[in-house]
Amino acid sequence: MKACVLGAGRIGATLARLLVAAGHEVRIANASGPARLAPLLAELGPAATAGSPADAVEGADLAVLMVPFGSARTLLPPASVAGKVLVDAMNAFGDDLGGRGSSELVAEWYPAARLVKSLNTMHFETLATAGRPDAEPAERLAHYVAGDDRDARATVSGLIREWGFAPVETGSLRTGGILQQPGGPLFDKPLTERQARVVLGF
Repeated sequence: MKACVLGAGRIGATLARLLVAAGHEVRIANASGPARLAPLLAELGPAATAGSPADAVEGADLAVLMVPFGSARTLLPPASVAGKVLVDAMNAFGDDLGGRGSSELVAEWYPAARLVKSLNTMHFETLATAGRPDAEPAERLAHYVAGDDRDARATVSGLIREWGFAPVETGSLRTGGILQQPGGPLFDKPLTERQARVVLGF
């Protein structure tokens, strides 16, 4: 798979490492320009490259938004992610969303993308170290997946399994996304798949 990670902070860099380790090609974009990514690219090797946000999504099968929520609205030309799996891994801390889920707004900004809410509830150190491919699925830590496109959810779930975590679907982009965002019952609470299903009631 060709993936791009938009945002190269601690979580974005960790995700890039996981993608490369799983055999995927990764293009990374950050706010300060590709030159600042040289140490990370040297670590990751030839499977990773850098570019502007628009360059990064070109040719990608999947793109992950890991930038500050307020900057995402104008980050990309909407047409650049048309038909692509777009993962909203952002958190809208302190933003007044009027009772809406943050992913509902992202879906309005990028209406032709196949949007999935995921990868936003786990601390970067846990993401980097807690994957257990050898464990029974029910005992792996859960990553949550919400969205209205079944195939897009399946694509993201497949990556989560590759990294040694358990994908747990939380529902539609609206209802499932609200469960995952800050203030929801799943945010920043490391749970196994078994524990997460108890919390969710299914």
